[in-house]
Amino acid sequence: MEHCRHARFVWNLAVEQHAHWRPGRASAPGYVEQARQLTEARAEFAWLRAGSVTVQQQGLRNFLARTHRTPSWRKAGVHEGFRQVAVRPEHIQKLNRRFGRVWVPKVRWVRFRWSRTLPEGVKSYRITQDRAGRWHIAFAAIPDPIPAPGNGRVVGVDRGVAVSAALSTGELLTAPSLTAGERKRLARLQRQLARCQRGSNRRKKVKTAIAKLETRETDRRKDWMEKTSTGLARRFDVIRVEDLNIRGMTRSGQGTADKPGTNVKQKAGLNRGILANAWGQLVVRLEHKACGRVAKINAAYTSQTCSTGGHCAPDNRESQAVFRCTACGFRCHADVNAARNIAAGRAVTARGALQPLGGAMNREPQPATSTA
Repeated sequence: MEHCRHARFVWNLAVEQHAHWRPGRASAPGYVEQARQLTEARAEFAWLRAGSVTVQQQGLRNFLARTHRTPSWRKAGVHEGFRQVAVRPEHIQKLNRRFGRVWVPKVRWVRFRWSRTLPEGVKSYRITQDRAGRWHIAFAAIPDPIPAPGNGRVVGVDRGVAVSAALSTGELLTAPSLTAGERKRLARLQRQLARCQRGSNRRKKVKTAIAKLETRETDRRKDWMEKTSTGLARRFDVIRVEDLNIRGMTRSGQGTADKPGTNVKQKAGLNRGILANAWGQLVVRLEHKACGRVAKINAAYTSQTCSTGGHCAPDNRESQAVFRCTACGFRCHADVNAARNIAAGRAVTARGALQPLGGAMNREPQPATSTA
């Protein structure tokens, strides 16, 4: 825990420095300057000097290596973890079939469950603690992409709330969630948490129980997402998905004091449904596993267009799950119909005219073994 505290302390100091920086003023300090300041702080404070300098330096590097969004403060019990680099092969040992151990500076050997084969050439690892109190270790390694099957098959993936992922083949995939009993217990714990006194031991126990249920749901969703993305990468040469701005779609509808939003509760429920189905994570993992074989298609009017005749009309969508073309009478699941339009790679205008492939589709790499 001391390494986690030191990494969080260094991170928050870097956030504070950059929070006071404004355009037009002197530039925010870089890694070299911050490392010099860290050396001075370690010489002054014994409690900081007692920790690993590598862990503290990596806290600064992780801050400067952020790729998106403005960095925010790290809170104790929420963002716990540290990174260790320059790992030697003898610092990682396999004890038996189920367990191994790793050398952590100033902590000594730490046992962990050996869940998968460790790739060669590992130079760093990261140890984290989730909100349920579980410790995890992740070794840095970039796996090779899954090779294309070479069968020339193309699949369209329509993402939704009721159905997490509908495929153009007719398959309906749903991300697992908590069971009815677990949701009932979660609601009871949340009511109990509201009655607990802040800072009490009882409140800590209730928060831990809630965190265990929430992490259980997260683990199930991640497992489903990994298995689904692996299956798609192995079965199809080209995978076409909707080009969605998920961050904009899940933006809060609360509004401001001057212009309050409407249907705020309904919008909050929709946001939770979108995030619970792992829309973004599924596409990110597909891009990692099926590198160069994922194409993003404009999603406009794909749910209102007949996948057989191309007729586009709002009345085609009878309900959330039923699609019936008013022109030709074609009928199928609405999400499957949208997935077939996505698989065809067609963008549709408001007037219903099919447009040629453009944007991301023009840049789509074709498999070397097929002409999909």
